[in-house]
This record gives sequence, C-alpha cells and structure tokens, in this order.
Amino acid sequence: METIKQRIKEHEGYRNTVYSDSLGKSTIGYGHLLLATDNFVEGVEYSKKELDDLFDKDFDTACETANKVIREIPLNYIAKGVIIEMCFQLGGPRILKFKKMWLALVEQDFNEAADQMIDSVWHKQTKSRCESLAAIMRSSNK
Repeated sequence: METIKQRIKEHEGYRNTVYSDSLGKSTIGYGHLLLATDNFVEGVEYSKKELDDLFDKDFDTACETANKVIREIPLNYIAKGVIIEMCFQLGGPRILKFKKMWLALVEQDFNEAADQMIDSVWHKQTKSRCESLAAIMRSSNK
C-alpha cells in the first residue's frame, strides 16, 4: 500500500494552503477536495502533519470505495492499486461510470481496461495521470 500512497502523492502534488484544482475546486494537501464540513481557510498555511493525517483518511476512504466498486472481481494487486488511485481522484460514483472498463476487468482484459481509461473525459482532464495509470493497468497482464 505504501507504493500506491507514494504514487498518489506524486500525482496529486502537495500544497499546505487552499488552492484551486484543475476543475477550479477548492483543494488542500494532497488533493483533498474541500467539503462544507472542512474548516480550512484560504491563505492560511497548515502543518504537514495535519495534512498527512488528512491524506491518510482520504486514502482509507479510497480503499474502502475501491473494495465496494470492485465487489467480487478477482483483481491482482497492480490493477487494484490503479482502482484505488482512481477512487482517490474521482470518487466512487464517477469511477462506476467506466462501464466498459469494468466489463474488461471482469474478463481480466487489462489492455482493454486501459483503453477504456484512455477513452474518457477523465483522460482529457488529467491526461498524464490517466496515461500513467493506464500503463500500470496494462502491466497487470504480466
């Protein structure tokens, strides 16, 4: 799991103040989308420990979400790690919209699953991250 955590941190980047993400949404730390219940204030610098703790909670949520959306599909560690990162970035409802990717995963066709990741709005929004994760998904065949 540490490898997946580090990859997410690299893809997300880190900021100790509130910033706007690629979609213009208020975010902090390692890609934590601010919720109405969050008490982060724009312009204030927050501690690394506080934001690392927030990341750990977000990562746990992504793992729980991944387990729910994967259900009974027997995925190897590599493919499951990609799904966890997609859940971290996109959330459960959005990742469920990848219908053809899920069909490919049921068939253990990781190349087709990667193709379906690329053939998405997500790819247009975060091209390099999507392509990186698609390449990792393809490597699940080995």
